[in-house]
Amino acid sequence: MAIVNVHLERQEADFHFKATNAQGQSIDIDDGTAYEDGKGNGVGPMQLLMMAIGGCSGVDIVSILQKGRQQIDAFSIDVSGEKPDGVAPSVYETVEVHFNLDGDIDPARVKRAIELSLGKYCSVSRIIEKTAEISYRYTVNGEAFEGGLVSS
Repeated sequence: MAIVNVHLERQEADFHFKATNAQGQSIDIDDGTAYEDGKGNGVGPMQLLMMAIGGCSGVDIVSILQKGRQQIDAFSIDVSGEKPDGVAPSVYETVEVHFNLDGDIDPARVKRAIELSLGKYCSVSRIIEKTAEISYRYTVNGEAFEGGLVSS
């Protein structure tokens, strides 16, 4: 069984923490809503979840497409999550992931890679799907494709 260790240390602002993994890489975490300007000093915990699903699925998709000998020249991911205001806990109810790829890539293989990632391999999507409906869409070389709902 794998053990994941991280360390968080409070910084100078009340809700600002620096999180560091065992390899020494870090990220600033903060609650932007606690500040007048709404910005804070880092990424919010719930924003981290949206980043995590994008990163997790992105790694899977690159791996799957490379194994299929698809040439990825550019790849970006946009993630949008919706959660209710004024309730605690406020968990995501819907999440949409939009994958943007360029290169010598077969759109059908992209769709299959996305479905394998979000529906089977991405641990983050498997956690989020407990409370949220996850959907996706994708663009390959500027051509938009509708994806659909993720089902495990």
